[in-house]
Amino acid sequence: MVSATALLIAGGAAAQTSGQDLVYIQIEAQPSLTQAEEALRGYAGTLEDVNGFSLGAGWYGIALGPYAPEDAGPLLRELRRDGRIPRDSYLAASTEYRDQFWPVGAGLTAVQPVPLPVPEAPAAEAPAQTAELPVVPAEPEVLDETPREARASEAALTRGQREMLQVALKWAGVYNAGIDGAFGRGTRAAMADWQSANGYETTGVLTSLQRAALLKQYNAVLEGMEMTPVTDVRAGISIELPLGAVTFDRYEAPFAIYEPTGDLAAQVLLISQPGDRQTLGGLYEIMQTLEIVPLEGPRERRRDGFTLTGSNARIASHTEVTLRDGQIKGYTLIWPAGDEERRERVLALMNASFSTSDAVLDPAEVSDAGQAVDLVSGMKIRQPKATVSGFFVTDAGTVVTAAEAVASCGRITLDDVYEATVAASDAALGVAVLRPDTALAPRRVAAFRGDTPRLKSEIAVAGYPFGGVLSAPTLTFGSLEDMKGLAGETELERLALAAQPGDAGGPVLDAGGAVLGMLLPKPESGQTLPGDVAFAADAEALRAFLTRAGVQSAETRGEGAMAPEDLTAEATDITVKVSCWE
Repeated sequence: MVSATALLIAGGAAAQTSGQDLVYIQIEAQPSLTQAEEALRGYAGTLEDVNGFSLGAGWYGIALGPYAPEDAGPLLRELRRDGRIPRDSYLAASTEYRDQFWPVGAGLTAVQPVPLPVPEAPAAEAPAQTAELPVVPAEPEVLDETPREARASEAALTRGQREMLQVALKWAGVYNAGIDGAFGRGTRAAMADWQSANGYETTGVLTSLQRAALLKQYNAVLEGMEMTPVTDVRAGISIELPLGAVTFDRYEAPFAIYEPTGDLAAQVLLISQPGDRQTLGGLYEIMQTLEIVPLEGPRERRRDGFTLTGSNARIASHTEVTLRDGQIKGYTLIWPAGDEERRERVLALMNASFSTSDAVLDPAEVSDAGQAVDLVSGMKIRQPKATVSGFFVTDAGTVVTAAEAVASCGRITLDDVYEATVAASDAALGVAVLRPDTALAPRRVAAFRGDTPRLKSEIAVAGYPFGGVLSAPTLTFGSLEDMKGLAGETELERLALAAQPGDAGGPVLDAGGAVLGMLLPKPESGQTLPGDVAFAADAEALRAFLTRAGVQSAETRGEGAMAPEDLTAEATDITVKVSCWE
């Protein structure tokens, strides 16, 4: 059987004959001719098409080829996968190489072997003859581009390549203007400064070899990342990706998902879907609910796209999305926190290489595994630290909830939408007042019962017992067992009720809908109480606390029993989901 490598080599030879543009696989560079030749002899023993070229500035490159571009990529991945070439090998255009010194005889600068003299048979007493050592010629002179040739090769650069050079010059500390791809006076001065600092003639125009040297310096931190051009035909996206850190996993529209390959917790999403500005706006909102897009960081929303940047103690994330001709295309890079220099290099290369075609992912392409209430297209939705209950006590949307649940939150939301802050808290009573950042208009507000309810009367607690999985509050029924706590606390009520943690902070209602108190979290103690024992801060204590906090509350008298559906409607209107986030 003919190997894939052999077929690719044959393809490269055919391309060379046909005049097609060719590429090489650059596998190593050495700072001296002697070291390069030693490395070449090692590679030539196991690989075909091994070449040696002068790279300029005293460096010598080892490359395989030449091959047709469409064949070189698969061969590069095969050889890296098999460990036959270094993992940081990459594809280079044939124009990058000029003076070839290996194999011997391939170019004018080749090292010619010197034949050894053949000695006559020595006499018995004659001393042994020794062969003369071969003469090693001086290292070849490196011929670089003239300034005119450098300008000509520079003119062929794409905008992304020109911007990449400016990024590298900025990293080198010689450029501090905008990254616009325009080589004006500031960029030329920066190029001259870099040339001077690196021992080149200061012309202000980088030659091909100098551009390669600058980018090699800039990208040294990417060793092992295997930045490789990738074309996703189904998504219609071409981009350079760190295939040493991520690999394609699956499609979950609108994402092509690339998962980590090792210990580096990196991830890439390619974004592709049909749509208009309304679809774009929806994607902008949805992306911000995902765990992979931390809330801390700048956001920019435009008519034809958006940018999302976020970071936390665990990850840094960057998303770029554009809308063009009815297609929404973009990418997200997720990178571990604390590795900023390498993340910036990867992101710059991805951005410079990003391009699109007419193909787009089918919006219905979502696997069974990617569908769940806590997932969006296979990506986890950001989840709060805790979800409890609360209830409205004023027409402006002021909320009462459990103090313990909101004591150490990075932010607090009401019904997952409205931001709120703690306006007052009483740790002893276990109650807190939340004030929404923007005024709300609840359908109903709580009315606290002012007279004493009957013991053993039926009560109900409205809350979110399942952590907010359900979109509306649930009523749990029980009875009022005592008007004080187990130790005689007069501000507490004891209930017979099978409450869940998410019910804490919810209103305790009598049969007529009046609020008797607020359900407290299960107490932490060395004693284990029966499962149906619960406690509430009673209405009188709650009203006194609200008065001290400057909140006016409504009062009512006990009434007859409501129909179950009416009680449910009343409880739903006054109860709110309270979420505590990092």
